[in-house]
Amino acid sequence: MKTIYLIRHSKTLKVSNLFNNESLQFQNEKKSLSIEGEKIAKDKLSNKEFEYIDAIYSSNYVRAIQTSKYLAINNNLEINVVSDLGERKFGIDSWDELPNDFEKNQLLNECYKIGDGESQLEVKNRMYCFILKILNGYNNKKIAIVTHGTAILFLLMKWCNINLVNDMFKIIFNDQIIFESNLDYCETFKLEFDDNNKLINIENIIL
Repeated sequence: MKTIYLIRHSKTLKVSNLFNNESLQFQNEKKSLSIEGEKIAKDKLSNKEFEYIDAIYSSNYVRAIQTSKYLAINNNLEINVVSDLGERKFGIDSWDELPNDFEKNQLLNECYKIGDGESQLEVKNRMYCFILKILNGYNNKKIAIVTHGTAILFLLMKWCNINLVNDMFKIIFNDQIIFESNLDYCETFKLEFDDNNKLINIENIIL
């Protein structure tokens, strides 16, 4: 048995980039946690569910690394930073360029994207390729991966049906509803794989 925890980062600090000439992508990668976000991460990731984690992997985004540190402290582990665990890239220069139906279109059409941004399929594939590396590198271990909401949803679509119902995500695995809400800060999904890397169970962990 191999266990992977997919964990969304905690709450970020609100800032103004009105006078910031850096790209939107770079601004997004640099977003840090707010004081409230630090508390949320500290409280939720101190849950007994995360005791005896064997390894921690994090997106290269600042908010993910800052969230990961609470797992690292509690388990006396280092954080492995992986760019392939980053959030979906929008491919725009300003938020005004993002269509109102962008999120819905990406959910319904795995190839839909804007400019040099990423499609659902591209995000799913890079996330899944890294998950396979983890599964092939560990046996009978518990691995924590701190990443992003959309990246998690797109990866889960490898095994699940995901629909948007009344602005909430409905996730179905093996004909069972495992989640029906919006992703909260530090939202966690526990994935259990057998020795042949087959996913046998997904559970939404309530923290």
